[in-house]
Amino acid sequence: MRVIVDANVAIAAVAARGLCEAVVELCLERHQLIFCADLIVEMREKLTRKLKVPPPTVAEFLKMLCAHAEMLEPAAVARNICRDPDDVMLLGLAEAGHADAIITGDKDLLVIKSYATTRILTPREFWELHKQVARD
Repeated sequence: MRVIVDANVAIAAVAARGLCEAVVELCLERHQLIFCADLIVEMREKLTRKLKVPPPTVAEFLKMLCAHAEMLEPAAVARNICRDPDDVMLLGLAEAGHADAIITGDKDLLVIKSYATTRILTPREFWELHKQVARD
């Protein structure tokens, strides 16, 4: 699958052991990640400023993510497609990258459920979907 991991899911993967960490590892191992420069900048800023993760650790994490990701420029999409204009970037990235899924905890995105052919899933929904596909 072609997958976009929202910044907050990636940040949670660094901040705590748990589902988000497992989802990011699964995406790194079995799926094609899609990112854009703005998403990487958002992760860097939140990890260093809000969570006070040491810059070398942040740089190593982001380098690893980028090495396993396709870096694209988001397509232009209507700003009113989502109730939070800051989330439009992810929808544009999904369009540009022909993403199968966006993994997010953002309620403004989750309420949409899908955009074009991209499913918008919580980390738990993505995990359960992957388990179901693996069983079939």
